[in-house]
Amino acid sequence: MTNRDRAVDTAQRSAFFTADGNQFVPAPIARGPWGQTISGNYLGGLLGHVLERDAGEPGLQPARLTVDLFRPAALAPVRVDTSVARQGRRLKLVDAVVTQEDTVVARASGLFLRRGEQPADEIWTSPVTMPPIPPTPDPIPRGLTTLVWTYGKEDHTPGPGFGLSAWEHSGPKYIWVRDIRPLVDGEPLTAFTRAAMAGDMASSLTHYGPSGLQFINADYTLTLSRLPEGPYLGLAALTHYSHAGVATGVATMVDEFGPIGSAAATALSNPGFNPPHP
Repeated sequence: MTNRDRAVDTAQRSAFFTADGNQFVPAPIARGPWGQTISGNYLGGLLGHVLERDAGEPGLQPARLTVDLFRPAALAPVRVDTSVARQGRRLKLVDAVVTQEDTVVARASGLFLRRGEQPADEIWTSPVTMPPIPPTPDPIPRGLTTLVWTYGKEDHTPGPGFGLSAWEHSGPKYIWVRDIRPLVDGEPLTAFTRAAMAGDMASSLTHYGPSGLQFINADYTLTLSRLPEGPYLGLAALTHYSHAGVATGVATMVDEFGPIGSAAATALSNPGFNPPHP
C-alpha cells in the first residue's frame, strides 16, 4: 500500500449509512445541498448498493440504473426493498423502493445484462477529452466527505474542497471524483456503487450556469457498458436543454482508462442551492 493509499484509508473515519436490521441510518455527513435531507447521490448510491446486493450475479453487467427522487428524504432511517420484475437468460430487471415510516421517498430500476462476445465493428461515438486525473492529496484535508475536483473556467484552480465555482460560466464543465469513505459501514464500496453515486452528479454538472445551480433534479439515469476500474470517476457535460423551468442534461462518464457510459438527469427550476459546510 502506498503512502497516498494510506492517506485515503485514514480519511475513512465514518460511513454515510449504518445498517440497523432492515433499515439504513444516515450519518449527518449524508446531508444534501437542499436542506436537512439525504443527498441524492448517497440515496442513489444506497439504491445501487442494495440492487447489486440482492440481484447481482457473476456474468451479469449492471447496465442501467434509473433513480426517481420524487420526495425529500429526511435525515432519518430508510428502508430499501427490492423485487425482480423480469428475469430471463440474458437479462434481469429489478425494482427497488425506499421508504421512511411507510412513505415512499424514492425508487429505482436496475437492468442487469449478460456479458458475451464483443462485435468487432468500430462504431462512431462523440469524442470526449477530460482534464488529466488529479493527484490525491496527502494528507487528505480534514472534513471532506468526498474528493471532488471541478473544471470549467480557465482562471479556476481545481482542488478538492474548492467548491463548484469553476462551473459558473457558459462553457464546458468537467468533474473528477474519488470516494474516500464507505457508503455503508462495514460494507465494501463496489465499483457499481461508486458509479451509482457519481451518476447523480450529472445534474449539477449539466445544469450549472453563470448564476450557480438553479435546478433541482427529479431523477437520473446511469448507463454503463462496463464497470469502472481504478479509484477515479469523471464526468464531462455534453448537453443542457431547458425551457419554462424544466431541464434535461447528459454527461459522459469515464474512468482513468476512458469512457464507460453516460448519465442523464431531468430537473425543475429551484433556486436555493446551498452546499453544506464540511
